[in-house]
Amino acid sequence: QVQLVESGGGLVQAGGSLRLSCAASGRTFSMYAMAWFRQAPGKEREFVAIISWSGGSTSYADSVKGRFTISRDTAKNTVYLQMNSLKPEDTAVYYCAGRRSPRGEYDYWGQGTQVTVSS
Repeated sequence: QVQLVESGGGLVQAGGSLRLSCAASGRTFSMYAMAWFRQAPGKEREFVAIISWSGGSTSYADSVKGRFTISRDTAKNTVYLQMNSLKPEDTAVYYCAGRRSPRGEYDYWGQGTQVTVSS
């Protein structure tokens, strides 16, 4: 089993920055990729960014491309999401997720951290 714990959320003004962290513990060697998702009130959960655990290749949703950066520190078993130029529409609960295979469902989820961007 793998446990994921997010941190770093908070309240920020539009144009500001935040860095989210996701600390993984347990059988982290089984992880293939880690990702960030978000869910705004009244909306479905949406994909934000993904990073492969071994090679570090990344992919982003169009809505955050150029503003958000996902990275990982394998020594610390931690994934980060650097969020710059934040907009009110980025307000959501952000979730960290882990997957043991290249595709398919995510096997592990964190509890989420709230990000609120004021205009």
